[in-house]
Amino acid sequence: MERVFSDQLNQCRGIIFKVIRLYVHDPEDEKDLFQEIVYQAWKSYPRFDGRSKFSTWLYRVSLNTVLTFKRRPAPIDRVANLERVGGTSDPYEKREATEALYQAIRALGEIDRMIVTLHLDGYTNEEIAEISGLSKNHVAVRLHRTKEILTKRLKDPEV
Repeated sequence: MERVFSDQLNQCRGIIFKVIRLYVHDPEDEKDLFQEIVYQAWKSYPRFDGRSKFSTWLYRVSLNTVLTFKRRPAPIDRVANLERVGGTSDPYEKREATEALYQAIRALGEIDRMIVTLHLDGYTNEEIAEISGLSKNHVAVRLHRTKEILTKRLKDPEV
């Protein structure tokens, strides 16, 4: 069981990093959250029944862990490190576009942020509904509205 979990986790670890990156900006918090997500996933793994893909299940564990973390009071002296958003191996223009997209997504509410992130990762509306607990139609409506909001914000950051 440990080996199977470890292999699946290694294949899907990018999901964890993406979720953390969209919700947390402090490098220390990122490290702590990664460890906490892995711990929570390991603790919950015996209840994973395979009705959904492992990646879908891990996304849900990651989101729940991050959202729980975000609800706790933050120290007053903590400052977000926004420079970490872009990857250093990307061309400069792509980094700027990626930064703008991440900032626009971060400005969304938690549910819309989750929906658009899952969509960008290739999840279907049905899978997003399963992860979020929303109906498939509600996901479709929120996704459509969120795309419109993001499009406006990327064209005019003052919106």
